[in-house]
Amino acid sequence: MINGTVVELSRIQFAATALYHFLFVPLTLGLSFLLAAMETVYVTTGKLIYRQMTQFWGKLFMINFALGVATGLTMEFQFGTNWSFYSSFVGDIFGAPLAIEGLMAFFMESTFVGLMVFGWERLSKGQHLAVTWLVALGSNLSALWILIANSFMQDPQGAVFDPTTMRMQLSSFPRLVFSPDAQSKFVHTSIAGYVTAAIFVAGVSAFYLLRNRHTELAKRSFRMAALFGVMATIGVITLGDALGFVDAQAQPTKLAAMEGLWRSEAAPMPFNLIAFPDQTKQENHAVVQVPALLSLLVTHSLNGTVPGVDELEQQAALKIDNGIPAVEALQALSKHPNDAAALAEFKMHEQDLGYGFLVQRYAPDLEKVTPQDIARAARDCIPPVAAVFWSFRLMVGFGLLMLAFFVLAVLYSLRNRVQEKVWFLNAALWMIPVPFLANEAGWLVAELGRQPWTVYGMLPTWMSASTHSVGYMAFSLTGFIAVYTAFIIVEMYLMVRAIRHGPDGPGHENGPASRPRPVLAPRPLPAAPHEMNLEG
Repeated sequence: MINGTVVELSRIQFAATALYHFLFVPLTLGLSFLLAAMETVYVTTGKLIYRQMTQFWGKLFMINFALGVATGLTMEFQFGTNWSFYSSFVGDIFGAPLAIEGLMAFFMESTFVGLMVFGWERLSKGQHLAVTWLVALGSNLSALWILIANSFMQDPQGAVFDPTTMRMQLSSFPRLVFSPDAQSKFVHTSIAGYVTAAIFVAGVSAFYLLRNRHTELAKRSFRMAALFGVMATIGVITLGDALGFVDAQAQPTKLAAMEGLWRSEAAPMPFNLIAFPDQTKQENHAVVQVPALLSLLVTHSLNGTVPGVDELEQQAALKIDNGIPAVEALQALSKHPNDAAALAEFKMHEQDLGYGFLVQRYAPDLEKVTPQDIARAARDCIPPVAAVFWSFRLMVGFGLLMLAFFVLAVLYSLRNRVQEKVWFLNAALWMIPVPFLANEAGWLVAELGRQPWTVYGMLPTWMSASTHSVGYMAFSLTGFIAVYTAFIIVEMYLMVRAIRHGPDGPGHENGPASRPRPVLAPRPLPAAPHEMNLEG
C-alpha cells in the first residue's frame, strides 16, 4: 500500500503547480481575443491608435504566454512521475486529448504567436489579422482539450474498464468530447479568462488615466475592456449556473459540500448564505439562510430537492458493499484470466468497482472487511466541506463584484466621464487581483470537490500515486515551489516594467512619461557665399 504521506505530498505538489499555472492561463485566453478585437477595429477603420493598442497589449500577452508555457510543461510530466498508477489506469483515454492539445499548443498556437509578434511589417493587414485570430483560436482550443481530459476525471464518459488489461479503455470519443461536464466547463473557464483579461486591461488603463499618460490609448482600451467584460461576466455567471446543474447530476457529493448540506431536506430547500461547516460533527455553525433559494438555483424549481451528506453516505455504503465482489473477481482474473465464473461475477458488480477500491484503504484483505471499514470509506466519499463551501462563495462573490464593476465601467466610459471618476479609477487598480482570486477559488471547488477520487467513482486518490519516498516528495515539492515562485516574480517584474514604460508610438505617447520636451535653439543658417571666408 502507498504511504499516505506520499499521497498527500503528491497532491500538494500537483495542486501547487496547477494553482501557479492557472494564474497565467486565464489571462492568455482572454487577452488573445481582446487583441483580435482591437486589431479588427484597426483593420476596418485604419486608425493607427488601434494598431498601437494591439502591439502594446500584445507585448504584455507575450510575457504572460511565455511564462504560462513554462509553468504548464511540468504539469504533464507529473502524471508519469508522481501519479504512475493513475497514468496507467487512464492512459488510453488521456492520450488522445493531451496529444491534440500538444498539437494545438506547440504547432498551431506557438507558430502563429511568432507570426503575430514579428509579422507586422512582413504581412498585409488582412494576413496579420488572420494570424491574430488564429492565435486566439489556438489558445482556446488548447484549453478545450485540457478541460476535456479534466472533465473525464470529474464525470468519466466514453470509457469502460477492461478486466483483462486492468485499465480504462476509450469506447466513444464523441461521448468523451461532448460530455455535459466538458462542454460546460470549457465555456465557463474560457469566459472566466475573458473576464480576467478585461479587468487587467481596465486596471492598467486606469493606471495611465490617473497619471494623465497615454490617455487616448487608455480611454479606448478601457472602453473595449468594459464592453467585453460586462458581456463576459454575465456569461460566466450564467454558465456557472449551468455547470452547477451538471454537477448536481454527476457529482452530488461536490454539490452537498458546496452548499454545506449535511441533511436531506424537504422542498423548497434554503440556501446557506453563510455557515461554518464542521466535518467531524457534520453540522453547520452560525448559519445565515435564504429561504427556497437552493431549490431554485440547483433544480430551477420550488419543488426540487438534492440529497444531503447523510443520504449520500448511505448510498456510498451500498455501493461499497456491491463493489467488494467486483474487486475480488478482478483479483481472481489477474491470476486466472480465463476464469469464466470470475468474469461473470465482475460483470455483475463492475458499476461499483471504484467503491470496492475505496474500502481497500482500510481493509487490504477484502475478506476481512468490517461494517466499520465500510462506514469509514463511505464517510471518505464526502469532500472537505468547509474548503469547498467557502471557495464556492468566494468565487461567486468575486463574480458579482466584477459584474457591478463592469456595469459602472460601461456607464462611465460611454458617457466619457471615466477620467473624472478618480475614485473609480483607483478602484479599477484594486480590482486587478480579483479575477485571479476567483479563478483559483473555482479551481479549488472543482478539484477539492472531486475528492476522494482521482477519477470520480472509478479510481480513488489514495491508490493513484507513485511509490516514492517521503524524502523524495518533500525535496521535489520544495523545488517546484521555489522555481514557480521565481516564475511569478519574473512575471511581475517584466509586466510592471513594460507597463511603466508604456506603449511605443509617436509624440508624447512614446516613452515612460508625458513630460514637456525641451525647446532647442534653432541652428544658424549657413552664411551667404559672399560672406564666407574663402581664405585657406
